[in-house]
Amino acid sequence: MNTMSVESIYQDLKTKLHDVVPDVELRLKSEIAFEINKLKKERNAVILGHNYMEPALFYSIPDYVGDSLELSRIASKTEKDIIVFCGVRFMAETAKILSPQKTVLIPAKKAGCSLADGITAEDVRQLKSKFPGVPVVTYVNTTAEVKAESDICCTSSNAVAVVKSLKSETVIFLPDEYLARNVAHETGRHIIFPALTGGDPGNETLLDKPIIGWKARCEVHEKFTVEDIQNVHKQFPDVVILAHPECSPEVVAASDYSGSTTQMIRHVQQTNAPRYLLLTECSMGDNIMAANPEKNMLRLCSIRCPHMNEITLEDTLEALRKTQHVVEVPEEIRVRAYRAVERMLQIIPSAAD
Repeated sequence: MNTMSVESIYQDLKTKLHDVVPDVELRLKSEIAFEINKLKKERNAVILGHNYMEPALFYSIPDYVGDSLELSRIASKTEKDIIVFCGVRFMAETAKILSPQKTVLIPAKKAGCSLADGITAEDVRQLKSKFPGVPVVTYVNTTAEVKAESDICCTSSNAVAVVKSLKSETVIFLPDEYLARNVAHETGRHIIFPALTGGDPGNETLLDKPIIGWKARCEVHEKFTVEDIQNVHKQFPDVVILAHPECSPEVVAASDYSGSTTQMIRHVQQTNAPRYLLLTECSMGDNIMAANPEKNMLRLCSIRCPHMNEITLEDTLEALRKTQHVVEVPEEIRVRAYRAVERMLQIIPSAAD
């Protein structure tokens, strides 16, 4: 991509995105992408693009695209001096956890996440105090401080396997309420959501072999409903509906397939259905449609993650120019968070979010 001209970038984007992005926008984005690709070579930088990036960015500047953890693993092996993570902050933090010697940049100053913002390290400490000795599993969609309080991390694709690997009567699973409910269903466990103050876990908790959950949700995936699925099926009876495990258990049950971003992409690639609909961040649906023009993807999703939407080509260019929005993780926190991530990688070597 580094040697491509503005015109060649434009032609490549036009081929992939002519049904997705207006032509005038493609021309403008191509000029910005050219400057970024030139600058990343001069700065000895690598650009990582999450599956939820808007299409013009996704198909123009990343050296690697994919899910957050796989991109962080790629970052840990790069010889480049600078890592530009086109994704939200917890993703860039995970890259820094695995690559402490690198300069990690995030294009937007905040680019948060409702899940990462939905729990604090103090919350985890209080849960550990209330349930002493119970192992803590945290979703990778969390801050470095929360990971540091955890025993092991997980992704949406390996959460069930991670929980099973612990061989524990009781597991604390944080912070996604719906992912926890889906994991509880798949592992045949009861789930509870205890208050942090007062009360006692009681004998029922121990007898039920529960998952102890937390009530944070993804602000995108929580919006999908069973009624949405029913309405789509009325108009398109032959559609195959794919839902992310951050959707509610009812939505997952009513869908034809549930999996992580990588698993959904693979499912579309490896199957043949009359048409598909993804219940996830809508830019990913556009990106899959561009990569699989022979597949009929319904463009009925209108839910865009406001945090992912903060990552733009314009801001990526500024981040590289000014080395701005540098992501730092204090070493004491990084080391402890690294252990939780590394333990997952040792148990589940192939991980995807």
